[in-house]
Amino acid sequence: MSELTPNAGPVRPRRLRRTALMRDLVAETAIHPSQLIMPHFVTPNATDEAAIPSMPGIAQVGVETLLGQVDSDLKLGIRAVLLFGHPEAGGKTPEGDAAAAANGAVQQAVAALKQRFGQDLIVITDVCLCAYTDHGHCGVLGADGTIENDPSLGPLAAAALSHAEAGADIVAPSDMMDGRVAAIRAALDQAGLDQVSIMSYAVKYASAYYGPFRDAADSTPSSGDRKSYQMDPRNVREALREAELDTLEGADFLMVKPALPYLDVIRAVREATHLPLAAYNVSGEYSAVKAAAAQGWLDEAEIVRENLLSIRRAGADQIITYHARDALKGGWL
Repeated sequence: MSELTPNAGPVRPRRLRRTALMRDLVAETAIHPSQLIMPHFVTPNATDEAAIPSMPGIAQVGVETLLGQVDSDLKLGIRAVLLFGHPEAGGKTPEGDAAAAANGAVQQAVAALKQRFGQDLIVITDVCLCAYTDHGHCGVLGADGTIENDPSLGPLAAAALSHAEAGADIVAPSDMMDGRVAAIRAALDQAGLDQVSIMSYAVKYASAYYGPFRDAADSTPSSGDRKSYQMDPRNVREALREAELDTLEGADFLMVKPALPYLDVIRAVREATHLPLAAYNVSGEYSAVKAAAAQGWLDEAEIVRENLLSIRRAGADQIITYHARDALKGGWL
């Protein structure tokens, strides 16, 4: 039974849901292609294209293949990419030195993308050591097997600097070491690269949703887990503290990762900061939808649309998602 209001008769919210055109007219949330960031896994071999079994539709690619993909994606309206790299065969070391190699896959990819697309494309690089260390952790390992925080800052800053020197617009540290934003900001500024932005993975949880990514990036820890440096899923106030600290250290963007299980965290961080806020719709979220859709259990287009709208509605300004290409190509948004 509709409630009554003085002078207005019955209240009928359904009037605004009557037709598709009416629903579009009053829609509160929208996603523009320019808000989507497409991740890529870059390998040293220029013409590589190796499918990732746990992530249907996503592949490890060489620079030449990447250029073709990005060219097609630009036509769809995707204006930003996030690059993850692989070292040369045998290039993993205890300290992850290859992460900062001037001729590394990411560095070559950045230079090639900027040379070809210039200001038409925003190039973001993930800054971490996990794909480059022989133990698979995001920082330097101590003699007792613990991840050493301060000794990790130098290699992380060196990697970020090498990406910036190659032409990256934004560097994105994902390691969750304390103080790494300040260390990277200092290194960039001292090198005269003060215009390069930092998108901090400020709020990165120790999540089971990263499984397919670790296949794609070959970054599974050889022992232990990442719970001593990535965040505890039980905590929200800690997320606000991390976001505040990274803001004070010089971050230009903040990020929450993963997205869907942490919509409440996205909202909390959104309300606490004036910085642009990204959310990462991670590999496990992507692969779960793909697997269910392949079985005919879910309508992929409708689920992707609903998922991405929920992330945007929670407060994310940018969405990093492997669904970006399919969503725009299929007109799902």
